[in-house]
Amino acid sequence: MNYICKRCGRTEDTASRAAKCPCGGLWSLSYEPPGFDLSLVDQDTWSIFRYRSFMPLEDESWRDITMGEGMTPVIRLDENVLLKMDYYMPTLSFKDRGAAVLAAHCKAIGVDRAVQDSSGNAGNSVAAYCGRAGIACDIYVPEGTSPKKITMIRSHGAAVHVIPGNREDCANACRARVDEEGIFYASHVYNPFFYEGTKTYIYEVFEQLRRIPAHLFLPLGNGTLFIGAVKALEHLVQSGTIPAMPHLVAVQSERCAPFAEAVKTRGNTPAHILSAPTLAEGIAIAEPMRGEEILEMIYRHSADVVTAPEDGILPAREALAKKGIFCEHTTAATYAAYLAFCQERGPLADALLPMCGAGLKSEH
Repeated sequence: MNYICKRCGRTEDTASRAAKCPCGGLWSLSYEPPGFDLSLVDQDTWSIFRYRSFMPLEDESWRDITMGEGMTPVIRLDENVLLKMDYYMPTLSFKDRGAAVLAAHCKAIGVDRAVQDSSGNAGNSVAAYCGRAGIACDIYVPEGTSPKKITMIRSHGAAVHVIPGNREDCANACRARVDEEGIFYASHVYNPFFYEGTKTYIYEVFEQLRRIPAHLFLPLGNGTLFIGAVKALEHLVQSGTIPAMPHLVAVQSERCAPFAEAVKTRGNTPAHILSAPTLAEGIAIAEPMRGEEILEMIYRHSADVVTAPEDGILPAREALAKKGIFCEHTTAATYAAYLAFCQERGPLADALLPMCGAGLKSEH
C-alpha cells in the first residue's frame, strides 16, 4: 500500500512523513478493500474497527487506541427523517471515526509528535487519540473557536495555538510550522487515513438498517464526512450490496459556500468567495483543499449542494432540542438546510441526517 498523488501520480510509502507530494498535490491511498459482506464484520468488536476488513490498517496498533468510537444509533425524528447520532462519541463528535484510524497509522509508523489545525472538533478528537497513543500534539484553532472546545483540547495534554483571523489563516499558520519543522501533519483534510475512518459512518448505517435511506444530507466544509461517505457508498454499490447510490445533498453555510457557488456554473474548482461569520463554524471553509476531488464526486453522483439559511440555524437547533437532541450549531445547520430544501422542493421521505457534534461544546 502506498500514497498516490492526486495531481501527478507520484507514489510514496505510507511510512513517509511528507504531508503532501512535492508537486503540491494531496495524497490518496492505493488501497482497494474486498467486496463488502456482513460476514466479514467482526461482531465481537464494538467500535469502528469491526469493519477493519475494509480498512487499510498496517498492524494491530488500533487495539490500544480505540475508545469504542462508532456504533452510534439511528433514531427517528419524524415520519420523514432519521438521525444518525454521531455525537455519541468519546470526544462528542463524529471526527473520532477518522482520528482513531489516523492515530493508529501514526502509532504504526512511529510518529512521536503531531500538529493539526481545526475549527475545534477535529482538533479535540486528534488531541484525544494522540494522547491515547502517547504522541505529543499541537493544535491550531482560529480565534472565535468555542472556549469549551479549547478547554477539551487542552485537557488531553495538547498545546493549543489560537490564531487571529479566519479558518484559512489558522490552517496557513499550522502548515507553515509543518514546512519549517517537519512535524507530522495529522490533518483530517490532507491525510487519507482519516477518510478511511469516516467511511464507517455508512457501513454502520447499512449494518443497522440493512439498507441505505433514499436521501442522505451531509455537511460539507472540508469534506471530512462527505468524502468518507461517498467512498463507502461507492464500495457498497461496487460490491452489489446496494443497487444504486442514494440521493446525496451536501450542505454548506449560506455565508461560506464555495461549492454551492461552483456548481451554479459547473465549475471544476471551488468558487473564490469572501466568507462571513456564521454560526456553522464547522463548515465555514472558504478554501477547501480537496475541492476538485469533492466536485468530481458531486458531479459523478448528481448530488445537490444546498445552503443552510443563517436565520434558520437557531430555530432548527431549538426544534431538535425540544425533541431531546441538543446539538451544536453546525449540526443544526444541516437540519435547517433540510427544512429549507423541503420548503422549496416539497417533502422528502426517508432522509438521513448526521448529528455530528454535541451542543454543550458550541456554547459560548
